[in-house]
Amino acid sequence: MTGIRLTAPAPGWAIDADVVVVGSGVAGLTTALRCAAAGLATVVVTKARLDDGSTRWAQGGIAAALGEGDTPEQHLDDTLVAGAGLCDETAVRTLVTEGPDAVRRLIETGAHFDTTDTGAIALTREGGHHRRRIAHAGGDATGAEISRALVEAVRSAALHTVENALVLDLLTDAEGRTAGVTLHVMGEGQHDGVGAVRAPAVVLATGGMGQVFSATTNPPVSTGDGVALALRAGAEVSDLEFVQFHPTVLFLGSDSEGQQPLVSEAVRGEGAHLVDASGTRFMLGQHELAELAPRDIVAKAITRQMHLLGTQHMYLDARHFGAEMWEHRFPTILAACRAHGIDPVTEPIPVAPAAHYASGGVRTDLRGRTTVPGLYACGEVACTGVHGANRLASNSLLEGLVFAERIAADIVTDRTQDRTEDRTQDRTEDRTQDPTEDPAQVVSGEQGEGRDQDLTQPAGNGAAVPGAHRPAPEPAPLLTAESRTEIQRIMTRGAGVIRSADSLARAAEELDSLQRTAATAADTAATGAKDAVPGVEAWEATNLLLVSRVLVAAAREREETRGCHWREDRPARDDADWRRHLVVRIAPDRRLVVRRTDSAAFPPVRPEDSAD
Repeated sequence: MTGIRLTAPAPGWAIDADVVVVGSGVAGLTTALRCAAAGLATVVVTKARLDDGSTRWAQGGIAAALGEGDTPEQHLDDTLVAGAGLCDETAVRTLVTEGPDAVRRLIETGAHFDTTDTGAIALTREGGHHRRRIAHAGGDATGAEISRALVEAVRSAALHTVENALVLDLLTDAEGRTAGVTLHVMGEGQHDGVGAVRAPAVVLATGGMGQVFSATTNPPVSTGDGVALALRAGAEVSDLEFVQFHPTVLFLGSDSEGQQPLVSEAVRGEGAHLVDASGTRFMLGQHELAELAPRDIVAKAITRQMHLLGTQHMYLDARHFGAEMWEHRFPTILAACRAHGIDPVTEPIPVAPAAHYASGGVRTDLRGRTTVPGLYACGEVACTGVHGANRLASNSLLEGLVFAERIAADIVTDRTQDRTEDRTQDRTEDRTQDPTEDPAQVVSGEQGEGRDQDLTQPAGNGAAVPGAHRPAPEPAPLLTAESRTEIQRIMTRGAGVIRSADSLARAAEELDSLQRTAATAADTAATGAKDAVPGVEAWEATNLLLVSRVLVAAAREREETRGCHWREDRPARDDADWRRHLVVRIAPDRRLVVRRTDSAAFPPVRPEDSAD
């Protein structure tokens, strides 16, 4: 543990469970369903509503070797090429070999994918793929369909869910193992205010951190909460400098901020062309796949062309699709464009790159375990080694699905072993366990039936939740809500698509200045200085600052251009010195410690698992 936590009131209520899953996208809900099916008391905590995570915004689809003539080996090859030399091949092989059956199980759960006239799953292509292997739903509403199916399954299984809840910090026991999380529930209900879910297994499935930039495809809830929690808990993060900027985001003006409409890569997969204002296709000759090159290559090409011509965007031309294809294959994108006064049927779509996906995150092994015992990470918040320096299109949903099942299997195995040991100890001590306190009892129902405990009279700020240890009472200085916009503008200027030593140094200094200002305000609040008030906006801004500082520190350290990390002062890829990973943690003295791995292979998350 780092001894750092968010400034927050003590928990006023608690829930006991075997596992708490934080997040309700494909990664979180799949994990929760598998754990609950095995008889584990499972609680799902989500920041908004169950269906409000990043998964529902995924348009293109989910990649798997499902088509005739396609193989996991071909999928592996495309993934390794896109990852620019930093993918963990064992992790990628796990993804592509287990992926097809995982998709079939998703279909069994209730997800409906588009099909051909013969009833086979309809497949399309996206950037970096040499085969049609992208399964899609509702034309361009794949994420919404997957979310619908999983949310329905969770509700049918009567899992205990806590919605509109921002996770705060990790709880640990006396040995430093995970013991649950603290969280703040927004609004009124059975649970409100700050509380705790006590569980020996915590799964972070909190999604991305796109909100560190001014313009992003990510929803407003994507503020890096899971990465920040993990860092404060002492976990290691890796590859955070590799933020993927999606090449084709609907351009709404240079001053447009917040979540921007995505124009799926599948539009290019179906034959749309990238052109400049004169109608010239500028991707021809830049890559063998032209518009279907990996995303980092296309985003760089668009940015270069913008700089060359002195414009703020390029165009995606799909007028040759015709009205019928637009309406049936891409209804969501068509509606979004028309809502902003653009008709793709009759005119090219203005597009520009925007922050889209974090290829790095909390470092895990193939079972989703982090460097903190009992803490797991899955989906965009995690760094499994699958994506390397640049994610292959539509591998994200598959990663969440495959590694969620692996995490659930590991948790079930651990809990079964723990219960066996507990029963053995109970027999030895000749004690009879009260069945109403059986940890295998499933906490069920949206109304909170189960083993909730009222702690409305805590022993002051910093008091421990019974059965778990709160993080040491060393609060991180809170930022004001207004700091969020400043962080986003600093990151966009200094650590966006194009970076340099100078831009990153300025960004680091400006972020450090925000940190110093917050610390000064906290120390001098009694003198009348403006101090941040604990609450969702202040906690989010504080999380954004932490993940931004880590991202910039890693980007400054990596003195090369690779994948979606583009250093204009170091334009070449340098395999001799930099075909390796950067791992970041917070030291006991609160410094950010950045270390370089010895090779492209990921070191084990725990020394005793070096053969895993």
